[in-house]
Amino acid sequence: MLSIIVTNLRRRPTRTVFTAAGIAVGVATIVALLAFTQGLRETAAGLVHLGGSDLGVFQANVSDPTASVLPQSMVGRLKQSAQVTEATPLLLMVEAVKGESAAIAFGADPEGFFSKSLVIVAGGRPGSQAGEVLVGDRLAARLKLRPGDRLGVQGRQLRVAGVYHAGIYFEDSGAVLSLGLAQSLTGRAGEETAVAVKLAPGTSTRAAASAIERDFPGTQTISEPDQALRAGANATLISKAILVIVVIAIIVGVIGVTNTMAMAIAERQAELGLLSTVGWSPVRVATLILGEGIAVSVIGAGAGLLVGVIGGDLLVKALGVSGYVTPSVTAWGLGRGLLVGVAIGVLGGIYPAWRVTRMTPLKALAGT
Repeated sequence: MLSIIVTNLRRRPTRTVFTAAGIAVGVATIVALLAFTQGLRETAAGLVHLGGSDLGVFQANVSDPTASVLPQSMVGRLKQSAQVTEATPLLLMVEAVKGESAAIAFGADPEGFFSKSLVIVAGGRPGSQAGEVLVGDRLAARLKLRPGDRLGVQGRQLRVAGVYHAGIYFEDSGAVLSLGLAQSLTGRAGEETAVAVKLAPGTSTRAAASAIERDFPGTQTISEPDQALRAGANATLISKAILVIVVIAIIVGVIGVTNTMAMAIAERQAELGLLSTVGWSPVRVATLILGEGIAVSVIGAGAGLLVGVIGGDLLVKALGVSGYVTPSVTAWGLGRGLLVGVAIGVLGGIYPAWRVTRMTPLKALAGT
């Protein structure tokens, strides 16, 4: 049976290739979007636990956590809480690094645990000299920066004091400067984007988060990646887009496979009638048609998986947003893409297979 299916598909290569290509486009889009969603989740995990913090405090009801604005004065009040051991303010500067628009510049208190958690791999920490910056090792590699070089941040040339590694992708793809310098460059004196918080041992994260939100109305605490994703609209839009594209891909794919197999039946009536006369049952002939539809879909799905994995990474690099999110391909993401491809083959082959069971051998041989 399998050899017959392969032979039949090879007899009409153009039709097979175009049908498989249509399926591949839908599957590739699904795989790429799933990889983006997983990448966003991993980026969100890094945003929540910057510097090894247990949770982050952000402004409530903002379109994105990076757009949060908080008063720096609340840091002192947070430190007074019995549930908090350390709290450090952070000011995130988006699209501020010259030559690398996706990189994030972090304004941080040099004495806070965020700055102290950075592992210096070249050079040293900024000293008393004004206008110095630390650069993540990933950003340093992309821009070929070394200690003593200059980096443009928010329109000002800063001296690279050292190169650091933090272990968080978008943090290592960015730069860190003093909070005061960041506030001066952005004109946001006395303001911060977030407060990174470390909790006392044995403290319930949920209880501490509730207490902070109660004591500081208008704030939201984020301790889990899914909370960070829900705080912005991007992940929700991508999740909805995946559902829409899955439905569209299935509908278009089913129509394509159905059309292909229906045309094949019309062209091969005599052949199918001959199979019936030599002892093939209607169910067996229908299985052959259904198998051809599934085979075309699996070929398309396989190509789509490859294009989705490679294309997603190339698209992120082309758009220059690798500092924010990197596609993360998982086995479950690939599995869902393959399932869509198989579903297209099964659904698209049902009607043609049913038509075959309604054909009589004599009419099939006569081509009517």
